[in-house]
Amino acid sequence: MSLAKPLANGLLIGVALVTEKVAAAINYGDHGTAFGGGPFVCHATLATLDKIQKPGYLAEVTRKGEYFKQLLKTKLSGHPHVREIRGAGLIVGIELDVPAAPLVDACLDGGVFVPTTRKGNVVRLVPTLIVSEKELEQAAEVIRECLPAHEASTS
Repeated sequence: MSLAKPLANGLLIGVALVTEKVAAAINYGDHGTAFGGGPFVCHATLATLDKIQKPGYLAEVTRKGEYFKQLLKTKLSGHPHVREIRGAGLIVGIELDVPAAPLVDACLDGGVFVPTTRKGNVVRLVPTLIVSEKELEQAAEVIRECLPAHEASTS
C-alpha cells in the first residue's frame, strides 16, 4: 500500500507499506523515491501522527466537516446550478449541473482554492484539518458570492 502527503500534513512524503514477505526480499536502497522524506518532513510526519492520535481530534474534524456542509447547504440553498453538497469529514463536494470551471476561477480570484474533480462539474473542497470555523465561514461566503460567475460566463 502506498501513502503520501497527508502523512506530513501536506508536505511531500511517500511511504510504501509492504508485507513481511516483501520486506524480506528487498534491501535498503532497493526502492528509491523522490518523496522518501528527509529529516524535516519525517519530523512533520511524526508530529502529524501524534496530533491525529490525540483523543477527540478526529471527532473534531468530523464535527467541522458537518458544520461546513450545513453552512454550504444554507448559503447555497436555492441556487439553480447546485445539485448536491456531499462529503465525509472535511472532504466536501459541491455538485453542479454546469461545468465548475467558472466557479473555480472566480473563487481563486476571491482567495479560495477549490479544484474540480474529474467529472468537471464537482467542486472539491479539502481544507486543512486545523481549519477554523471562521475560515470555513469565509470560504462558504466566497463560494456563495462567486456562484453567479456561471451567468457571467454564458452571457
